[in-house]
Amino acid sequence: MVCKVGKDSFGNDYIENFKQNDISTEFTYQTKDAATGTASIIVNKEGQNIIVIVAGANLLLNTEDLREAANAISSAKVMICQLEVTPAISLEALTMAHSSGVKTLFNPAPATADLDPRFYTLSDVFCCNETEAEILTSLAVSSPADAGKAALVLLERGCRVVIITLGAAGCVLLSQAEPVPKYIPTEKVKAVDTTGAGDSFVGALAFYLAYYPNLSLEEMLKRSNFIAAVSVQAAGTQSSYPYKKDLPLDLF
Repeated sequence: MVCKVGKDSFGNDYIENFKQNDISTEFTYQTKDAATGTASIIVNKEGQNIIVIVAGANLLLNTEDLREAANAISSAKVMICQLEVTPAISLEALTMAHSSGVKTLFNPAPATADLDPRFYTLSDVFCCNETEAEILTSLAVSSPADAGKAALVLLERGCRVVIITLGAAGCVLLSQAEPVPKYIPTEKVKAVDTTGAGDSFVGALAFYLAYYPNLSLEEMLKRSNFIAAVSVQAAGTQSSYPYKKDLPLDLF
């Protein structure tokens, strides 16, 4: 994990949480110049959520921090980046990983309509949800067919693989190798709390890209769909993420 938190109780809790989950904190930096980033989450009775984010110390992650983590980045199997840090820093991290032959997975969240075009060409896998796809393409995305059209726009911008997630409806896959949209549905479940479902999906996908690279992308997405569906059946964000030992053996 390459990130920055504040020198405060939240930052200390983040670091301890990483350690408890066997995540290296060597490049988890602390700063006195900003508070740890926070997210206030409201969940309605249908399990849908609204999230207000205060980025805080996230925005202070800088080039020097990345350079200190250069060896870790260049030796990774997969590099995940998003836009909850300064976009220029995410772009720099993607560039470092890409130049080292590391597979890059980019989640453009929160999305901006004027996304730097280099994000598309530096992303081996470009994964966004339907709302983010709408912001990026100015197309309405309310069905798998709509997602296929938006994915084609993103593919034409230089992405190698585009995945658009559709919440309870699953996801759509499009790639340079197979430029025909492929709809991958997911299991229907009763949602308790959808907070973090997209991160659960991206995390699962990164796991399969790193440790099961010979699986087809379609199979990776089916399994990632399943894991994300498990996560929405419990309350909370990280607390809803299943451990490997609690998942069916045929996922591995």
